[in-house]
Amino acid sequence: MQGFVNRDALARTISSRKATFYSRSRSTLWTKGESSMNFINVHDIFLDCDRDSLIYLGKPDGPTCHTGSETCYYTSVFDFLNNPQAEEKKMALTTLYSLQSTILQRKAELSRSQNEKPSWTKRLLLDDKLLCSKIREEADELCRTLEENEDKSRTASEMADMLYHAMVLLVLRGVEAEEVLQVLRHRFSQTGIEEKRNRKSNAEH
Repeated sequence: MQGFVNRDALARTISSRKATFYSRSRSTLWTKGESSMNFINVHDIFLDCDRDSLIYLGKPDGPTCHTGSETCYYTSVFDFLNNPQAEEKKMALTTLYSLQSTILQRKAELSRSQNEKPSWTKRLLLDDKLLCSKIREEADELCRTLEENEDKSRTASEMADMLYHAMVLLVLRGVEAEEVLQVLRHRFSQTGIEEKRNRKSNAEH
């Protein structure tokens, strides 16, 4: 993976032996794995010849990339040029996992930002009733785009709202996006009759 560091991030990496970076968007340090627990345990650090970049060498506790991949560099430029449609599907998954990662990070920040005005995501994480009411509201608005034959862009927008709020609920319930995708993959690998039979069998147990 790639990240930005400053002196403080490097100092913390050296002292903690956990790969630590500097977030330019939030102007704060962050340790890889602080929300996912997929830390990178640093064994050594190397400087390049110009001393303007570093390499952390370490052993990860889990996937390095928030998409679940071992590395963030899994997209081949040549594969993309040859089959852009397949790469676009990968990008869709990356966006989903990135959203999950961001929500997890906001959840981890709750205990550290009590004096700050909470963001919308944090408000949802703190208020179950608000979250559930928003999910029901967004589901209704999504259906209206079909019932009222609204523009396709409106459907996409409402689906994005629905997906975002549903992802917040998943994080609260401790459910990974990958678990949902596994259920979908399993269901689509069997007929509807088989799927209903399995659901009934699981409910009885």
